[in-house]
Amino acid sequence: MTRFSFHRGIASALVAAVLFGASTPLAKVLVGAVAPVMLAGLLYLGSGIGLLVWFWRQRLRADGRDVHETTLARTDLPWLIGAVVMGGVIGPVLLMQGLLRTSAASASLLLNFEGVLTALLAWRVFRENVDRRVAMGMAMIVAGGALVSWQGRVDSLVAAASLMIVGACLAWAIDNNLTRKISAGNPVQIAGLKGLAAGLTNTTLALVLGDHFPAVPTAVAAGVVGALGYGLSLALFVVALRHLGTARTGAYFSTAPFLGAAVSLVLLKEPLARLFWPAAGLMALGVWLHLTERHEHLHEHESQAHAHSHVHDAHHRHAHDFPWDGMEPHTHFHVHGPLAHSHPHYPDIHHRHRH
Repeated sequence: MTRFSFHRGIASALVAAVLFGASTPLAKVLVGAVAPVMLAGLLYLGSGIGLLVWFWRQRLRADGRDVHETTLARTDLPWLIGAVVMGGVIGPVLLMQGLLRTSAASASLLLNFEGVLTALLAWRVFRENVDRRVAMGMAMIVAGGALVSWQGRVDSLVAAASLMIVGACLAWAIDNNLTRKISAGNPVQIAGLKGLAAGLTNTTLALVLGDHFPAVPTAVAAGVVGALGYGLSLALFVVALRHLGTARTGAYFSTAPFLGAAVSLVLLKEPLARLFWPAAGLMALGVWLHLTERHEHLHEHESQAHAHSHVHDAHHRHAHDFPWDGMEPHTHFHVHGPLAHSHPHYPDIHHRHRH
């Protein structure tokens, strides 16, 4: 893998994890003042409006020049719609309902299941390569999630809340794998459209259910949390999908719940669950196994034609049929010829080969 894609992908995934991890305890603060479905709508409206304003501002400033990213095509719409339904409607509603019945610290750690389920779907359904080290890491995260949800007794409310949060993780895992299909597109546009569609859907649903808009300061606070924790985080997540693939991005993103749990302990003064630290230790071991994975072998690239933001690395030794000013990265339709080589790589948009 090239130095550009490796560092940008990891950095994007980790910053996305920081932003999303901090949003969970902040949403816990708001969920007491706003109905869950309405809160989900406001979070995503903040995300969608903020990112689309940014997107159109960049387009206007570009004034026809190369904006370094490819806008979505009509063929991308089915994947985008599926991602919106699963990740923008079903996922956040389940999370808000779960937050009503459990602590933000426990919810933050349970959100580690998103990375696990994302990797499992990528491996079994979308045929992305997942090696033994990644599988072992997933097992550690599952064990940690089981510990953090165990209270020493069978509690139907806690169990129901845990199932709701894991259900939200499954919805987001499906969303992640669908979004991977369009990750070569403009990440700000993708995240903005997902946020706006999900926000309008959830807000309309909340009004139909009889919920009311909160006070203006509360609504603004929800919008700001959504713009950063859902919007900017998702845009960076899309960038990571492009460079790391779905399972690996999910692994890096699994660091989000640790930050969320830490913020919960400091901000909300929540007591530590009895098995909090053992669970955190198991999850940390699982994440470490993911982060230290190295994948390298001789592989072949078939001929491929697409458009996306790129630099002229080993995979982009093409000529240009237009005047080029030498600036990188840039975006245009280009053709990849057949290529065989060996180097460390992830299943990014150029390495979705069989093993």
